[in-house]
Amino acid sequence: MQLDFVAIQKAVDQALAEDIGQGDATTMACVPTDLQSAAEIRSRECAVIAGLVFAQTAFHRCSSALRVKCLVADGTPVDPDTPILQVHGPSRALLSAERVALNFLQRLSGVATLTRSYADRLQGTNTVLLDTRKTTPGWREWEKYAVRCGGGANHRFRLDDLILIKDNHLSALRNELPNPVAAAVQRARQCFPNLRVEVEADRMEQVQWAIEAGADIILLDNFSIAELRDAVAWVSGRAKTEASGGVRLDTVRSIAETGVDFVSVGALTHSARAIDLGLDFHDS
Repeated sequence: MQLDFVAIQKAVDQALAEDIGQGDATTMACVPTDLQSAAEIRSRECAVIAGLVFAQTAFHRCSSALRVKCLVADGTPVDPDTPILQVHGPSRALLSAERVALNFLQRLSGVATLTRSYADRLQGTNTVLLDTRKTTPGWREWEKYAVRCGGGANHRFRLDDLILIKDNHLSALRNELPNPVAAAVQRARQCFPNLRVEVEADRMEQVQWAIEAGADIILLDNFSIAELRDAVAWVSGRAKTEASGGVRLDTVRSIAETGVDFVSVGALTHSARAIDLGLDFHDS
């Protein structure tokens, strides 16, 4: 999925309006209108970079006279003190765009960096790392892009691109016969025959129901390592399997080694820490 540059421009414009208000008072008071400066964004820690287009857009929206050069590409791992981006031009515009450019870049690089940490733990397995819908409102497209930059893959983007029958759906259908999973899958196939159907299971009985109903994917929620191994063996390729629920860096490898096809991690987007990046002026 390609980034929507119109949406990026709109988001950056909103962020600039939020940050600048009626004008950058400090810069307007202190910095001459004709002053030119050069600056560089550097990483202050090990990171995987994502979101450079947002930084570029922030600078260009403040002044088309600012010249921006990206020194790395999104998805690039960098060491501390690595130059990321250079910008040269009107000092006022550069100063006014600085925080917005960094906010986007720091947040998205944080998602990419955390994702890479998880993806590295899965090296040598056949398990695919997935994100979830636990994203910052309004930022889903970009945070999922950052996941891809970090080596992960995207689960569904919206509620309309995959049937995912979860525990609350099954609770609502608890009195359906022959069982709630069968009823839900049948109705899903009838209403949306072109969509894949995934069923969340929190016990083996539901795994059996999902297989009998013909689910494409079974989400094994909060299963122990032993339970995951038993479920994968029992499913035996009749459906794809996905492990989810409380997955951590120190457990993701052992989860993958049970043979699940996917492991989904909400923390990639809801708990990623912003990367420490800084913009410093230097002699042009």
